[in-house]
Amino acid sequence: MRVCVLGGGVVGVASAYFLAREGHTVTLLEARDGLGLETSLANGAQLSYSYVAPLADPSVLPKLPGWLLDRDSALRFVPRLDWQQWRWCLAFLRACRGSVARRVTAELLGLGQLSRARVHELVEREALAFDYQRNGKLVVYRDPEAFAAARRQLAYQATLGSHQQALDSAACVALEPALAALRDKLAGGIHTPSEEAGDCHAFTVGLADAAARRFGARIRCGVRVDGLRREGRRVVAAQTSAGDIEADAFVVCAGMRSVSLLAPLGLRLPMYPLTGYSLTAPVDPARHLPPALSVTDLHYKVVYARLGGQLRVAGMVDLVGRHARADQRRIALLTQQARETFPGGADFDAAATWCGGRPATPDSKPLVGATPYSNLWLNTGHGALGFTLACGSATLLADAMAGRPAALDLSAFALGR
Repeated sequence: MRVCVLGGGVVGVASAYFLAREGHTVTLLEARDGLGLETSLANGAQLSYSYVAPLADPSVLPKLPGWLLDRDSALRFVPRLDWQQWRWCLAFLRACRGSVARRVTAELLGLGQLSRARVHELVEREALAFDYQRNGKLVVYRDPEAFAAARRQLAYQATLGSHQQALDSAACVALEPALAALRDKLAGGIHTPSEEAGDCHAFTVGLADAAARRFGARIRCGVRVDGLRREGRRVVAAQTSAGDIEADAFVVCAGMRSVSLLAPLGLRLPMYPLTGYSLTAPVDPARHLPPALSVTDLHYKVVYARLGGQLRVAGMVDLVGRHARADQRRIALLTQQARETFPGGADFDAAATWCGGRPATPDSKPLVGATPYSNLWLNTGHGALGFTLACGSATLLADAMAGRPAALDLSAFALGR
């Protein structure tokens, strides 16, 4: 079958790889001049298979006033005259129920476990070079109440197969000496030995190369998709800057571009961008002591991951509009927080900065599977979990397109769920 994949981020490339590996004739179209140059370029670099609990949770409701009033809040909301923003917010509030959060957590943990198995397979099968580390993750808490809630979440996730350990402040510093500056500020931490890290951009490029070299996938960058031409309930061609491209099936993995691309077909995707920021700071082993583990400072909602000779720092969730724009105040705040947490961790003055809009659904679950069009498929809306869930969701997509039983219940990730 001829399959056209729209979007060259980590999710689109993973989709192209697994479909090509099954013997399909795959063409991937990417508007930018290279792969993984938007949300996949400089994300948090963590493969956090056990940290997939949704943002929508009852605990966020009391925090909403602070998000509106505090410009330096880790999660910031700026209201716009934008019906898509308000529709997303209302759906988010409906998802802030304990029963919904528990169900979504279980579904995302299942997808995370599937994705972890596929990443391990790819690392062995394709010898991908992306600064990959199975170094574990430590989430540290400064607030005793937040740490107590985390221990309750740990107990719940243990019933779903997660293996984690709660540590006091001294044990956190013993495990990760780079946290010494925070010793007196920590209430405790949750350690998950199974978590991993890597360079998402390098992974994306390497996986695309494997798809092309080993399975004949055609990767076409610099091709902008302007629309989809349909006949009845079937898509017959992608209308692009290089002319119409026909295929037997089309897979939309275009991040936020998916929304406007599918709207003319009458498909309304419940997605909105959550803007995030990152720093990539050089590390000199003679002068710096970066964390060896992946670390998340939950108070600031900032993640840290060592990538070879660099330290990646990423954080913040800004619900501020449909177009991600670099806010220098937010970048300065992220830099300040990194210096406070790891004073000698890297050369933050020389850090490269990034800003991107992560395509998120209100309940934090991606959209994977069929649409009302017989040959049009979705794999989009992963929010901040694109790197973590890409290989799992691509596996589910391949199962669905082959018409075989999927590894997980596809209805949990369906459009219109």
